Amino acid sequence: MANTIVGLDLGTTKIACIIAEVDRDELKIVGVGTCNSSEGLRRGVVVNLEKTAKAIEKAVSDAEQMAGIKVDSVYAGIAGDHIRSINSRGVIAVARGSQEITQSDVDRVIDAAQAVYVPMDREMLHVIPQGFIVDTQRGIKDPIGMSGVRLEAEVHIVTGAVTSAENIYKSIKRAGLKVNDLVLQPLASSYAVLTPDEKALGVALLDIGGGTTDIALFYEDAICHTAVIGLGGHNLTNDIAIGLKTPYEQAELIKQKYGCATISEVKEDEMIAVSGVAGREERTISRQVLAQIIEPRMEEIFSLAHREIKRAEAGETIGAGIVLTGGSAKMAGATVLAEQVFNQPVRVGEPKGLGGITDLVRDPKYATAVGLVLYGYEKRFKKDGPGIDESHLFESLMGKMKGWFSDLFNG
Repeated sequence: MANTIVGLDLGTTKIACIIAEVDRDELKIVGVGTCNSSEGLRRGVVVNLEKTAKAIEKAVSDAEQMAGIKVDSVYAGIAGDHIRSINSRGVIAVARGSQEITQSDVDRVIDAAQAVYVPMDREMLHVIPQGFIVDTQRGIKDPIGMSGVRLEAEVHIVTGAVTSAENIYKSIKRAGLKVNDLVLQPLASSYAVLTPDEKALGVALLDIGGGTTDIALFYEDAICHTAVIGLGGHNLTNDIAIGLKTPYEQAELIKQKYGCATISEVKEDEMIAVSGVAGREERTISRQVLAQIIEPRMEEIFSLAHREIKRAEAGETIGAGIVLTGGSAKMAGATVLAEQVFNQPVRVGEPKGLGGITDLVRDPKYATAVGLVLYGYEKRFKKDGPGIDESHLFESLMGKMKGWFSDLFNG
């Protein structure tokens, strides 16, 4: 449907589908569906096509039933520790004549900036303009109409393994849907949880998912660094299951209900019940014991993220601090521990920017799905200013996949 935008978050522990309708320049959520995906994906990567496709079908079907409409295409997220990013720069001479910069000049300089070596097994997912330089004047966001003889562009390039993108595409196709675009998950989440002021002043977004923690740094309204850490909420649950000798499903429930990332935030007399394995008797333990299991792992995640941020060129420019989102972000004590590790102000980012049944998605675990809808809305209805139409990158990716499919079935 022309006025319908669908976001599909392919998470390690769950698949979430959000359907939104454009009503008088306002986005309204009309359908939400989720399904467990723990057997089909691992650390953001598809490991079982059939199970992933069935989970997608279930999540989309539930969202369609709630919305009362059928959908045929989605904006899908992509993550995993195969994601890599670099910053690049291109320079051109402005076309002769009036020496007034046009959209054609902007397109040419971005093409020059993205002319970097990419191995055959990888593909560009995003080429995002950060800013332009006209002659020696820096910090220009929109150079069109300006006069100059030399135009430079600074861009952020995100690449991913073609096979990982291919498997996402195949899973969604098996579920009977078309992919409008593959979007880096922390980039999508940023649309839902970051404010313009934070992006301008400098902010680090940590999206703590089930299998990975995705990092995105913004400065002066542009994304300047992305990275992925191969640890997430699944590792916390696994630690609890082993430490408390309880089934994984029970450990997940305990984490969600009683988990705390900081031992000092738990009272000494708080007690919780823990089920035993294989019918063994239920036990009662101190909640501080649970916190003693969780805190070291959360500290490890934050410490690895801190190291990654310091390694980035823009790591010293995060004046607005840290924003946590994703399923584990709302755990008690998470912001306290993060402030200790980063020595920066920390807040939890909840999705915003949509109308309709927002009460169903007012939770950090829906940040990526909501962000995918907002990303799709901007691409389809609000494309303003200079930049690059990334559809040709996606078409190139799909073209490479189709070639592989042809070789597979005709070889």
